Amino acid sequence: MTKMTKSTVTTLLLAAFASVFAKAQSTKELTYTIRTGLTNSSGSHAPLWLSANKQGLSSISKDNGYLLAGLFLPMDSAKSFSYAFGLELATAYNFTSSFIVQQAYADFNYRRITLSIGSKERQPEFVNPTLSSGGLTLSGNARPIPQVWVGLADYLPVPHTHEWLAIRGHIAYGRFTDDNWQKDFATPRAKRTREVLYHSKAFYFKVGNRQKFPVVFEGGIQMETQFGGKQYVDGIKTNLPSKLKNYFKVIVPSAGGKESPVSDQENIEGNIVGSWHASLSYYTGDWKLRAYYEHYFEDHSMLAFSYPWVDGLYAFELTFPKNPVVSQFVYEFMGSRDQTSPKSGRPITSSFDNYYNHGIYSGWQHWGMGLGNPLLTSPIYNTDGQIQFQNNRVLVNHFGITGNPTSELSYRMMLSLTRNWGTYEQPYEKMKTQTYTLAELTYAPAKLNGWSFTASYATDHGSVIGNNNGGMFVIRKSGLLSK
Repeated sequence: MTKMTKSTVTTLLLAAFASVFAKAQSTKELTYTIRTGLTNSSGSHAPLWLSANKQGLSSISKDNGYLLAGLFLPMDSAKSFSYAFGLELATAYNFTSSFIVQQAYADFNYRRITLSIGSKERQPEFVNPTLSSGGLTLSGNARPIPQVWVGLADYLPVPHTHEWLAIRGHIAYGRFTDDNWQKDFATPRAKRTREVLYHSKAFYFKVGNRQKFPVVFEGGIQMETQFGGKQYVDGIKTNLPSKLKNYFKVIVPSAGGKESPVSDQENIEGNIVGSWHASLSYYTGDWKLRAYYEHYFEDHSMLAFSYPWVDGLYAFELTFPKNPVVSQFVYEFMGSRDQTSPKSGRPITSSFDNYYNHGIYSGWQHWGMGLGNPLLTSPIYNTDGQIQFQNNRVLVNHFGITGNPTSELSYRMMLSLTRNWGTYEQPYEKMKTQTYTLAELTYAPAKLNGWSFTASYATDHGSVIGNNNGGMFVIRKSGLLSK
C-alpha cells in the first residue's frame, strides 16, 4: 500500500469516527477550529520559539506553513457518565510530513475516572503552559504519542479530609509513530528504532484549602518509559522484548530478562526518564505567587535525590490583578550541566548520565523533536544523520511575560539566555552561548466572533543553532458547528 493510499484510508477512518460521535451526541455542542500558519525566516532555521513547544505541529525549516482543521465534542461534566472526542488533521509544507493526524482521540468519563484513547495533546505538569521554557520530562514540544490513558484527570478530594488533601494520577501505554522519519533521517549505519512502545505513570497530591488558608502545596512523581520494538545499528536488527510480561515489568522498573540486551539485564529494562515535581502557591487578594520545581532523573541516584539541588528546573511565577499592562510574569532557571558526573567535582557514586540519550533507543524524542525541554537541542537539528542529543548540558535563564492591553489584544514575550557545553562524551571545545527571543501579538476582534490573528517575531543569536530571524502569522477561526 502506498503512502498516499495509507493517508487516504486514515483520513476516511477518522472522518467516519468523527461522524459516528457527532450523531451519537446530537444533543451536545460540537465545536470546530480552522487554523493556518506561515513562517518566513532568514538564517539556517526558523527561530526556536517559532517551532518549539507547539505540540510538534511546527517545523525548523526557515520557510514553512500548515493548514489545520479540527472537530471537537466537549465532555459533559454534569453527568456521571459522558464522553468526548477530538479530531485534528493538517496538511503542511516543509514539515517532517505533509499530512499530519495531530489529534484523534475519544475520552470516556465515569464519575471522576477518565479513559482516553488515541492521540491527544497534553500539557506538561506544573509549569506555566504559556510562558515556561518547558518541562524537563514532557514539554509539549513533540507530536502527541497515541496511547490508552486511564486515571484521574483532575484532583479528587480524599474523604474525611475536609478537602485539605486531594490526589490525581494515571497509567498509560502507547506507541511511537516516527518509524519512517527515523529511517529517512538516519544514515544507513546509524542507530534507529521501530515499533517502540510507550509507558507512562504519575501520582500527584495537593495539600491545602484555598477557601480557608492562602497557601496550597502540590507535589508528586511522573515516570515515562520507552520499551520493546526493534533496534537497527550498523545494519543489524535487534528485536527488543515486547511480550505481555514486559508491559507489567515496566510498571515497577526492574532488570531485563534473558531476552533483553545485556545492558538492560545489568540495569533497567527500557529507557526510563521522569521527574519529581513540587509547587507552592500563595494567594492574597487578586495576586498569586507560585514557585515550582522539577527534579529530573534517569537513574536510581537522581531518583533517590543523591544530587538533590544540582540539575533541575526552578521557577517563580507571579499573577497580577487585572490590569492593562502585565497579567503574568515567569522566571525560570534550568540546569542540566552536572548529570551526576564526577567530572563536575561531585563524589563518585555512579557513572554520569547522558540526558535524553540512551544506548539502545533513539533518545527521548519523537519525530526529531525532544519530548523534554527544547533548550536541550533536539536531534532534528543534527546534520550528520545521528538521532541523538548533541547538546544536553546547558544552563538557562528564561523570562516570560504576558498581558492584555485591551479586551481584543493580548501579547506574549519570552527571552532565553543559555550557556551550552555539548555532552560529556562529545563536549564542545569551549562553552557556546545562544539567546532566543520571542515577541507575539494576538488580535481577536469582538466584531468577528471566533476569529483571531497572531503575529510573532523571534530571533536566535549564538553558535549552537546559529543566527536566525523570522516571523510567523497565524489565522484562527473557531466556533459552534451545531447544537
